[in-house]
Amino acid sequence: MAGTEAKKPSAKQSGAKKKEVKKETGLGLTHRKADNFGEWYSEVVVNAEMIEYYDISGCYILRPWSMAIWEIMQEFFDPEIKKMKIKNCYFPLFVSPGVLQKEKDHVEGFAPEVAWVTKSGESELEIPIAIRPTSETVMYPYYSKWIRGHRDLPLKLNQWCNVVRWEFSNPTPFIRSREFLWQEGHTAFATKEEADAEVLDILELYRRIYEEYLAVPVIKGKKSELEKFAGGLYTTSVEAFIPNTGRGIQGATSHCLGQNFAKMFEINFENDKGEKAMVWQNSWAYSTRTIGVMVMVHGDDKGLVLPPKVASVQVIVIPVPYKDANTQGIYDACSATVNALSEAGIRAESDFRDNYSPGWKYSHWEMKGVPLRIEIGPKDLANKQVRAVRRDNGAKIDIASADLAVEIQKLLDNIQQNLFDVAKQKRDECIQVIHTWDEFVQALNQRKMILAPWCDEEEVEADVKARTKGEMGASKTLCSPFDQPELPEGIKCFASGKPATKWTYWGRSY
Repeated sequence: MAGTEAKKPSAKQSGAKKKEVKKETGLGLTHRKADNFGEWYSEVVVNAEMIEYYDISGCYILRPWSMAIWEIMQEFFDPEIKKMKIKNCYFPLFVSPGVLQKEKDHVEGFAPEVAWVTKSGESELEIPIAIRPTSETVMYPYYSKWIRGHRDLPLKLNQWCNVVRWEFSNPTPFIRSREFLWQEGHTAFATKEEADAEVLDILELYRRIYEEYLAVPVIKGKKSELEKFAGGLYTTSVEAFIPNTGRGIQGATSHCLGQNFAKMFEINFENDKGEKAMVWQNSWAYSTRTIGVMVMVHGDDKGLVLPPKVASVQVIVIPVPYKDANTQGIYDACSATVNALSEAGIRAESDFRDNYSPGWKYSHWEMKGVPLRIEIGPKDLANKQVRAVRRDNGAKIDIASADLAVEIQKLLDNIQQNLFDVAKQKRDECIQVIHTWDEFVQALNQRKMILAPWCDEEEVEADVKARTKGEMGASKTLCSPFDQPELPEGIKCFASGKPATKWTYWGRSY
């Protein structure tokens, strides 16, 4: 991190500056997570130096602390899709209106959010140009051009880019912003079987991003007809849940588009029997929203809590010199510690700034969510050890300098697992199985993630939305989990009283 690792001072210098040392002031959060979640979240993302507010509403500057997380996820995901023979490309940001409006359901789904370029300098454009809200309509005219015969299939492309979605209320950093970063994969196959298989392979990669990297438990499932991607055949998703607000949050989506877009954009091919056929298509994406979900799930009243796997600094080493101590010896031990950890592949830095007290530094790095703090003072120096302090639970552990790298790696692995386990326990405590409308309303008011037997009818879901509209926002289906509990014979839908066909998660959502 620029500006945090100052040059190592000599003992003489640090003695001269003692008078200016800043004490622990003005660093804490003014809002508690349990009392005012929205204000707490806004404070954390700014104070932890993840984002800065921009002068256009709904747009945010992603600072290095959050870009590093995005890059770490990219370093996992990109090689994984390359193993699946998916290739990266880049398509333009602009869309012509004629192309955008080709798929009726699709454009209706996105119409309110599309931003338009209407002027060039002082002159009005003859035809306004849209900025991509997603790239199906940008890419598919060219799929039609490139795909001619069965040997051109499958065509599997991905792009890492930004998209713009303008019209919305309550912008929230990472969660709802007018411009965001994502990857979007767009693939075309000769058969539905191939498309179906890829949808689930990609969804599993999204689960791994959340559970293995961000330490956030998610549920894999299928979206309802009302909630699926506009113009698609079916949508699968990974769904997270924020216990503090009682809201579900769609983590990432993998859609089977079927042949709908192929029909509109005439993406046809000659199959191996010489017959004309239409391709089967998928599209799938995850975005910087992932980072916001992580902040919401793990953050606490001291600030951000980063899982070690995505932390750009996994260990911060802080010298704790007392007066008359061997200050130079302490600084040397800090440098040796950082070197030993770095050589072992651990992302470690030291904080040698001599105009801040150790206490101030503790608060600063806790706010930024660094998983592990190492303190080295005179006693540690004498005992050839370091004091490690965990960010997730505050536990203090003394570690012999000789075993440093191995023990620290064990601790980091333990922190990663503990963050997931604690988050899963909290999430699971919020899940409530219900059978009747009265139970549903009660559970909704208790901010639960509700699992209910449902008849899987659009009108019934629309009716539930209408009946639960209120200050907190309406309830809707989150997903029908692939891992379905047994459906007892004769069980009725909680909302309509008709025979239930599946178990579905319901709740309010972001």
